[in-house]
Parts: sequence; structure tokens; C-alpha cells
Amino acid sequence: MTVLPPPDPDGRWHYRRSLASRVTILTTLAAGATVALMALGAYITVRMQLQATLDDSLMHRAETTKTAIVCDPRLEVPAEYFGASDVWVACLDSVGGSVVRAQDTAEMKRLMGAPEEAVAKDLKKSSIRTVSSNGTRWRMAAVHRDDGSTMVIMQPLDSQEALLAKLGTVMLLFGLAGVIGAGLAGWGVARNGLRPVRRLTDAAEHIARTEDLRPLPVEGDDEIARLALAFNQMLAALAASRDRQRQLVADAGHELRTPLTSLRTNLDLLSQVDGTDGVGLPPEARAELLDDVHAQIEELTTLIGDLVELARDEPLTHVVEPVDVPELVDRVIARVRRRAPGLSFDIEMSPWYVIGESAGLERAVTNLLDNAAKWSPENGRVTVRLLDGTLTVDDEGPGIAAADRPHVFDRFYRSQESRGMSGSGLGLSIVRQVAERHSGYVTADDAPSGGARLTLWLPGAASPVPDWTPA
Repeated sequence: MTVLPPPDPDGRWHYRRSLASRVTILTTLAAGATVALMALGAYITVRMQLQATLDDSLMHRAETTKTAIVCDPRLEVPAEYFGASDVWVACLDSVGGSVVRAQDTAEMKRLMGAPEEAVAKDLKKSSIRTVSSNGTRWRMAAVHRDDGSTMVIMQPLDSQEALLAKLGTVMLLFGLAGVIGAGLAGWGVARNGLRPVRRLTDAAEHIARTEDLRPLPVEGDDEIARLALAFNQMLAALAASRDRQRQLVADAGHELRTPLTSLRTNLDLLSQVDGTDGVGLPPEARAELLDDVHAQIEELTTLIGDLVELARDEPLTHVVEPVDVPELVDRVIARVRRRAPGLSFDIEMSPWYVIGESAGLERAVTNLLDNAAKWSPENGRVTVRLLDGTLTVDDEGPGIAAADRPHVFDRFYRSQESRGMSGSGLGLSIVRQVAERHSGYVTADDAPSGGARLTLWLPGAASPVPDWTPA
């Protein structure tokens, strides 16, 4: 089934054509415009030059022709005297009368007008203009002579116009050839220049069909090579995301299998004992078994909640409310005290306010303090400091080995010492994710007391944001 492209809402042609055809058309148009401008400029230049040459020739003739011969009506002046048989000559006296020395005296008198009369009356020294007669265009020059007469010379423009017509035809043919050549060159350049783009397109389509995320070969260092490098980086990020997703599913399945197996075993035991005629568990054993079932259900609930929290891999898109961090830490410490009554807490905090998700921040702080409580010895002390947006939690446990520090914030990571303890290995991963969603960070180090130090920094201010409203 052929999938047609969606219609263009604007109806613009370039959205309905390929990139190669657009490059070819634009190259052809640019070449055509350049050729047209050059041809027009050359044509105008030649035309002006021919006319200027003709004007100079006519003015020179009008100035140098002997008026004694031309203006004497008693003399017969042959046309060869003027150098061409198509030249018409007239001699005007100072009062505007004329003596025409040409083939058609009446026609020449009709063509002369006010400019020539003004020259004859010595109102101006010379004039030159174009006149038309019976479909023929003439160039007419008039010059006032020192003896008071005015010499008028006319020459047809047929030869000049024929030359310009031939020049225009030649330029048109060469221009069309140039445009066609430019179009072919543009097509060749577009086809060869866009070959890497076609290869990249084919590779992207292959990846979409097969989900094969292997990087593409990169040649050169031009813009196409940079595009291929960016595409490879995108493929690497996509492959890493897919690997993380697969690892998350695999690790989640592994973590869920143990409590589910234990829960099913306990429920099977309860159902078998309750189904036995006249036989039942002692109340203490039954209560212990139910407590174990409840603990396993709670562990499953916590694990599923952690998985849901980690699945929110998107950045923080909007803030919820201003959060009073010291007040939030106090609430969390109160809950941890109830779960670990044997611990003591050394607390020192300064005001700090963060714009963010209150529930997520509380979950992160809870995980930090629960981690400290889990690793602290009985009757141990947990040190909590909140100074300038930096929350530091120190415990008196065995600390974090140097080999484990780069991985303590990874999902499902469990050190050798923690394999036999409760937990899923997701708590500190959630802390890092919450910190990154709030443009902060979390680090692990050694505490001065020898235990572990976890540091959470969140951007904010020492005073509440005035007049804050959600975006």
C-alpha cells in the first residue's frame, strides 16, 4: 500500500518537490536571471555605442561639409560626395528657409521640425534626434555653421537595427544554451551532492524497518559528515536507552521473582494447612506467617513504587510549589525516628527554599535518611546538615568502598555487603533522578566519622520566592 504525503496546507510548490529538483530549478533560475541580466546589459551597451558612433559621424559630417557646395541650388551635388547613397542632406538659412539636397526634398522638409528651426535661428548650436518616415527610422543631426547657415544630415537606422536584431538573436540562443547547461549542471551537482543524503535516508529507513542501531560509516568532514555524526550520536543514545530499558525490565523481573516466590509459598502453606481436616497452625505460627506475608506485600508495593518512580525518565517540565526544605527534612526525620528508635540525629539546618515537586523531594530525602539508618549501628548517630542548599547526611556505618562509589546510584546496584540486607537497590537511583529533575546533583563520599556521606544539592534561595504562581 502506497502512503501518500499529507497535503500542503499552504499549497507551496517547494513542499511538493524533492530536494534535488528544487536545487536544479533554483540553479536554473539563478543562471537564467544572470544570463538575462548580462545579455540585457550587453545589448544596451552595444546599442548605445552604435548610436553614439552614428551621432558622432553625423555631427562631424554636418560640421565639416562645405556649405558653399551644398547650399548653392545651382550646383548638382552627387550623393557619393557624402560617402553614402542613403544620406539625406539639407541646408537651412538663418530665417528657417531650406534648400534640400537629397532624393526626396518634400519628405525631408516634412520630417524637419522645431529643433532644426531653433538651430537655424541660432537659438542653439546643434540638435540630434530620431524621426520616423514610412516605417523607417532615421537619425537627424543639425549644426549651425559660422556663416549663418545650418547643415542638416539624416541617415537611416536600418543597418544598425539589423545588427542589433542579429545580436539579440545570438544572445538569446547562447542564453538558452547557457540556461540549459546550467540546469544540467545543477541537476548533476544536486544528484552527486545529495548522494550522501540519500544514503543517510536509506540507512534511516533501514533502521526503522529492522531496528538495527549500528552506527553509520562517516566520510569526510563536511556538513553531511557532521549530520551523519549527529545521527550516529542519536543512534548511540537510542541504543543506550533501549539497553537501559531492557536492563530495567530484567532487573525488575529478577527483584520481583524473590518476593513473589516467597509470597506464593506462604499462601500455599496457609491454604494447605487450612484445608486439612482437623489440623491447623498454632496461633503464634499463623500470626508469624501472616506478618511475613504482609511484609512481603509491603516490599512488593515499595519495589513497584520505586519502579514507577524510575520509569519517569523525563525532565521536570513544570514546578508544583515552593518547598521549604528544612520543614520537609524535619518531617522525614520524624518518620525515620519511628522506624529506627535507637538512632540519634544531630541536626543543623539553615533556611532554603526550592521550586519543585514536594512529593519527589520528600521521597529523595527519605531514601537518603533510610539509607543512613539502615547502615548505622544500633544506638548510632546520623548527622544531618543543610547549609546553602546542600543537604549532607553522615552515618557511622562501614562506609562505601572506593570500587562501589561510581555505581551506588545505579539502578539495582547492590554491593557485596548489602546482598543479605533488605532493599531493592533503587533508593539511591531515585535520589539521583529527583536531583537531576530539579537541576541538582547527589554525590557519595566518606564521612569524617568513618561512615558514608551522601550530599544532595538543590538550586534555590534562602528566602521564599515572592508572589510565586505556577507556570
